[in-house]
Amino acid sequence: MTAEQTGLRIQQALDALAGSGAEQAGEQLARELMEFYGQGLARLVPALPPPALERMLDDPAVAGLLLLHDLHPEDLPARIDRALAALPERVEVVGFDPATGTLRLRRTATGCGCGEQEVSAALSCHAPEVTAVEMERALQLLQIGTRPQPAAEAR
Repeated sequence: MTAEQTGLRIQQALDALAGSGAEQAGEQLARELMEFYGQGLARLVPALPPPALERMLDDPAVAGLLLLHDLHPEDLPARIDRALAALPERVEVVGFDPATGTLRLRRTATGCGCGEQEVSAALSCHAPEVTAVEMERALQLLQIGTRPQPAAEAR
């Protein structure tokens, strides 16, 4: 189950409590559980050997939990690079606008072409600060060459 799916299920459970007076209790329960898990993760992360932690950061669920609890050891550019490295096609970062959360990317090779949705999905757990993705259009190369002469002109 992804972090987004889990978040939706939690929100649905809280929504089911709405109106019955239990909504505040449900939200308090969620906050208490978050704090409890966060404290456990805060003790666990520094105890991990660096190679083990490095491998775990590739897991979107682990990355999402660490970000949720402000425990992820990497800065935003490193997390973006990690997410992009998991894509089947190579793309490079052109720029990031923190005011809008827009990440501009450029394809570095021709291929099947990752769409903005696929890139957004890869970034969602690793870099939730990215709220929009813009892919620069690849340059279209113009092929200049001689054309075969029509049969009537070739003599």
